[in-house]
Amino acid sequence: MKIRPITFLPVIILLGIGIAFAFGLRNDPSKIESTLINKPMPDFVLERVLDDQPALTPADLLGQVSLVNVFGSWCAACVQEHPMLMRLANHEGVAIYGIDSRDTAEAGAAWLEKYGNPYRKVGLDAQSRLAIDLGVTGAPETFLIDKQGRIRFKVIGPITEQIWKQQLKPMMDLLEAES
Repeated sequence: MKIRPITFLPVIILLGIGIAFAFGLRNDPSKIESTLINKPMPDFVLERVLDDQPALTPADLLGQVSLVNVFGSWCAACVQEHPMLMRLANHEGVAIYGIDSRDTAEAGAAWLEKYGNPYRKVGLDAQSRLAIDLGVTGAPETFLIDKQGRIRFKVIGPITEQIWKQQLKPMMDLLEAES
């Protein structure tokens, strides 16, 4: 009986797919580099979530180093991250702006009423148009914005104490020192 090389083709294909998956699983999705780094925030006008605030626009981000945090009332990881955002806003003086993604204004306002509001302004991105422009893959995601309104860094997932101390705080201090 003669074995033909084509007989091994399915095994070779499966082996190749397995190797590709193995290499893919070694990559940390929170380390994905954004193509928007050092580019200006996309142009947007987001309707308000809270009645006492006007719409959120890129002009709100100019002249200060700030964080733009994408969240949603539906997001479990956002609840986990929220105490850290409250601490950064209330004790560290960090300017944080919120983008309430895939939500309603009522749900976002109720969520902020329940957990507290660390944001200077909150805009509603109900259809996720801005989130798509920013390359957001899920909430929470946070963008570090410089004084000129350029995106300088992106955090995928909740901001932790370690991320704050080792990445965001040093970068914010450097950006603050720039004129």
